[in-house]
Amino acid sequence: MSDFLGLFSDDDKSQNVENENSQNISSTQDNQSNESLQLHKEELDITKNNVDAGEVVLSKDVVEEQKTVDVPVMHEEVVIKRTPMNNERSDASISSEETIHIPVSQEQVEVNKYTVTTEEVSAAKRQVEETRQVQETLKHEEANVNTTGSVDIVSDGSGFGDINNS
Repeated sequence: MSDFLGLFSDDDKSQNVENENSQNISSTQDNQSNESLQLHKEELDITKNNVDAGEVVLSKDVVEEQKTVDVPVMHEEVVIKRTPMNNERSDASISSEETIHIPVSQEQVEVNKYTVTTEEVSAAKRQVEETRQVQETLKHEEANVNTTGSVDIVSDGSGFGDINNS
């Protein structure tokens, strides 16, 4: 078997091979047959498809915590002082009608809650380009010429070299 590659370039999808040379055909041949062999090769057709890779969900949770705060408060106290008298004589009559009112105040703690913004969390998408290597085995066809006996193969003058010297 001989390699047929030297006759064809890699860019040709098919090439007709003609075994004809007008100078080397003997005059005794009346029936001339032209036959051809088409060669093929595989090429890569690469497409890219967008597929879902997942999602990001931003949400928030409410977390409760107990907070203890010391608040100083003021209140009034009534101090009762008793002073002994030396049993002195008095002109006052004994009665339950006399009263003294002393107002007493204190501070009460009132708690109000209000909301403040502490932080903003945002999310955005960006496109990042990367390169991935793809490996695939490709096939192509090569022609082989087998000869039996004393057969001469001659180029048709198209610029290709001898089919068996590739």
